[in-house]
Amino acid sequence: MNAKIFKNYSRFAIIAALIIAAMLLVLEIVVGVSYVMSSPAQPIWGIVLIIFCEFALDVLFIGEMFVKPFQAKIPFYCADFLLVLVISALSGSPYIAALYCVILSQFYLNMDEFKLKLTVFIVSCALFLVTFFTGWMINHRGAMDYNSILSAVSDGLLNLLILFAHFAVANFLISFYKTNKKLTAALKEADENKKRLEEAYEQLSETAVYEERNRIARDIHDNAGHSMTAVIMQTEAAKLIIDSNPEEAKSRIISANIQAKNALEQMRESVHLLAGRNASFTLKGELEEIIAQTMDGTDIKVRYDIADISLPYDKRRFIANSLKECLANGIRHGGANAFYVELSLEEEKVTLTVSDNGGGLPSDFKEGYGLRGMREKAANFGGGIVFESEEGEGAEIKLYLPLHFKEESDD
Repeated sequence: MNAKIFKNYSRFAIIAALIIAAMLLVLEIVVGVSYVMSSPAQPIWGIVLIIFCEFALDVLFIGEMFVKPFQAKIPFYCADFLLVLVISALSGSPYIAALYCVILSQFYLNMDEFKLKLTVFIVSCALFLVTFFTGWMINHRGAMDYNSILSAVSDGLLNLLILFAHFAVANFLISFYKTNKKLTAALKEADENKKRLEEAYEQLSETAVYEERNRIARDIHDNAGHSMTAVIMQTEAAKLIIDSNPEEAKSRIISANIQAKNALEQMRESVHLLAGRNASFTLKGELEEIIAQTMDGTDIKVRYDIADISLPYDKRRFIANSLKECLANGIRHGGANAFYVELSLEEEKVTLTVSDNGGGLPSDFKEGYGLRGMREKAANFGGGIVFESEEGEGAEIKLYLPLHFKEESDD
């Protein structure tokens, strides 16, 4: 068996072919010997013809192994059946069914369509019966009685049973092997797909981490950077007026202190996120911490009523930063020293309300960088900001966000 055969056949087919070849050779010897032994006066031409047919079967079997497409094997199968029919008609041997099984095994092994296999099996059974009884009558001419006829019928039925059992078992084993092969291929493909998915997931994870770090960096720049800029401005202003207006300078230093604490907290949280640790505060805890930092070491008083609401990180961070901005603006621009903070959830809408006792908004009020950024960010979340104030009567800022909002994409 050369390399081409190994290339055209799977391991299973090679093993099956070797087994079939061994069985074919053994059965040819058995059929030939039984024919010679059945009668001492067997004609020489009959013996030669059987030997020739058996040799031709071997040659055809080897030739089939060099042919890959099933259509190209059909002439070989037709020649195989013709030779077996000749051997059956000559010998009438009771072992002829086994020879049929060997030839049919090779056919079943290379044919996938079950209906065609069943058709060939039925035709083979019919041809077997015709040739078996033809050979039996030739070899028992002049000596046919009731017992010999009954024996022939019994042998014929037994051989049919052998052919049927072979059909069932052979096709079951072939089907089992092909199903197992498909399952093995499917499992291998699933493993490969899993590996590709894991690689894609790792790439996506790396991309997500990179994007998250960029977002945190922007957050540090926008929030902590803005707070530190405000601290510098407040302290510079306090230095300029500390002699002429110590009360105003004190107010500006207090405002700068609050801004510095807010900036420190923002940077601390960003560092925790960069290190892979989730923020430990809930939204309620975070807002309460901001209020505590605002009152710490100052004469500022803050009353609050904060509901425990669960929100995504980006919304939670936005609300916390908005509270810092409102408190800082009330102290720095309104001169407030008392605040009321409320966070509530009504009708699927989260509302943050910050009221102060400061000087209120002037008639020519214009939004600064911080309030303008709050409004734009709220709009991105599907919400908004409302200002309510009278000059000299304090101010109230309401920030509202929908609990569930899916930003619509432009087509």
